[in-house]
Amino acid sequence: MGTKENLPLKKALVTGGGGFVGKAIVKRLAGSGVETRVIGRNNYPDLEAAGVECIVGSITDPAAMACAVEGVEVVFHVAALAGIWGPWKDYYSTNVLGTSSVLSACKNAKVPSLVYTSTPSVVFNREDIEEGSEDLEYASCFLCHYAKSKVIAEKMVLQAASTQLKTCAIRPHLIWGPGDPHLLPRILESGRQGLLKRVGTGHNFVDISYIDNVAEAHILAAKNLQTSGSANGNAYFIGQDEPVNLWNWIDDLFIRMGVDAIEKSVPFSTAYKVGWILEKIFLLFRIRQQPRMTRFLAEQLAKSHYFSKDRARNDLGYKEIVTTEEGLRRTVEWLKKR
Repeated sequence: MGTKENLPLKKALVTGGGGFVGKAIVKRLAGSGVETRVIGRNNYPDLEAAGVECIVGSITDPAAMACAVEGVEVVFHVAALAGIWGPWKDYYSTNVLGTSSVLSACKNAKVPSLVYTSTPSVVFNREDIEEGSEDLEYASCFLCHYAKSKVIAEKMVLQAASTQLKTCAIRPHLIWGPGDPHLLPRILESGRQGLLKRVGTGHNFVDISYIDNVAEAHILAAKNLQTSGSANGNAYFIGQDEPVNLWNWIDDLFIRMGVDAIEKSVPFSTAYKVGWILEKIFLLFRIRQQPRMTRFLAEQLAKSHYFSKDRARNDLGYKEIVTTEEGLRRTVEWLKKR
């Protein structure tokens, strides 16, 4: 499942190990000879075939978590309810109560370290962010429940940092690559149907994170917590070495996939108003499906949001191991085989 490397740990748990990010971390661990266990809502035959122990259960279940953390040296807490639409109670249950349950299990079992998968959404303040650092304050006004729940959860994780349980948070942005179940397939489908319009001026730059680089950052964080511990209590922005112009990057993907480039555009103010109206309609009629446009999505598509990786480089030794160009080549090859 990968090239052998020496990791300073023997046994690890990955919550949400069957998901896109979780599975990438699991493969790195198992491929390095680390005894790896996952907890998730399903069985994962491909992981079991590679020698990974799978526990079927919820992270909010204390008994399941007590079993999951037994004997492990590090927990990678990846499991989360993502997306930008849905009831607050669902996000609160999984992302907040679930994280609380994971932390309690770690403390009770005296697990030495925990690496938490967070998101840059915790600092999105509805303004352009250019070379933002980890000194940015947490957001206080939220346009989606996901961001709010992740702020609460990340604060819990970092506040739990101690000499007994070392913790840190990794904040990857726009994760993509082979196996991506959401981001690029959805963008491509919208492009094929002619539904995607450029929002705003088209000059906004964003961070993107190739899946192998995301897994690398988590592994480096675990190494740090198990050795020097200088990452204890810290959050880290990670991603490709350089941000991309969002709309040029999408057009490049479309060209390689034989999809027509985006020709139509809509002003940010219009997209934002449409998002507001659709949100009201969907809430009024209790429609669970995500609207085609929301205020949060309009902000994401029109504004710049990219971050400095200096802290991750200095503390973790992080750098991209797969370039954006190579990642796109691999991803297009995978997409064409689907």
